[in-house]
Amino acid sequence: MKRIDLFKKHLDEKRAVKVIAGIDNFDLESVRSIVLSADKAGASAVDICADEKIIMNIRELTDLPIFVSSINPSALARAVELGADAIELGNFDVLYKTGKSFSAKEVLELTKETLALLKGQHVFFSVTIPGEIDINEQISLARELETLGIDLIQTEGHFSKSEQANGVRGLMERVELTISNTIELVRNVDLPVMTATGINPTTAPFAFAAGASAIGCGSCISKLNSEIAMCATIQQLVESASKNTVKIPVSA
Repeated sequence: MKRIDLFKKHLDEKRAVKVIAGIDNFDLESVRSIVLSADKAGASAVDICADEKIIMNIRELTDLPIFVSSINPSALARAVELGADAIELGNFDVLYKTGKSFSAKEVLELTKETLALLKGQHVFFSVTIPGEIDINEQISLARELETLGIDLIQTEGHFSKSEQANGVRGLMERVELTISNTIELVRNVDLPVMTATGINPTTAPFAFAAGASAIGCGSCISKLNSEIAMCATIQQLVESASKNTVKIPVSA
């Protein structure tokens, strides 16, 4: 069985949990801590940056499926050569902080460029749908990605430099857009949807209630300062996802 099959199984059962170390996290020790915690806590997959040293190191560290995230098609193709089980075009949040934005056209062009570099080699391919473009554009982009054979789309929410409210209100402000995007995309495309941005043990149930087959969780884990705390948080996410499990009929 291929490593990615674990993630696919959880995706089919609508309970996949991807732990995101960060597209801009090049600190090997930090990434190792997050990955080890995800492994111990029973996550479905981990998502790391496209740094070659980190990819090779983490590949030897865990049998969990490894996603590699980047907006650089060449880096994604190289990640596959280095043993990535899946690639993710996106996780744009960190790039928004620098003032960069992405249109549907740009995402589609980057996707096509990546596929061309893979030269027909099939690898599980996830693409993030920019969260702030018009929802009709999001739906149109998702449909075009589906025709290209993309395996999964990831939603995202709103990035803001302004201060958020404290407590649960702040959590819900952060996650509101990604949840609404999830609802619309699930209704309009057949591709499975992963909900990311602001997902944590409090908000994860809302993502699954919105129709997500998976959740992508990063900041609620990476901000913690011990593997024990990381492991406990990931376990909560896995338990929340398990409550959403859809039983797949067994063929006769």
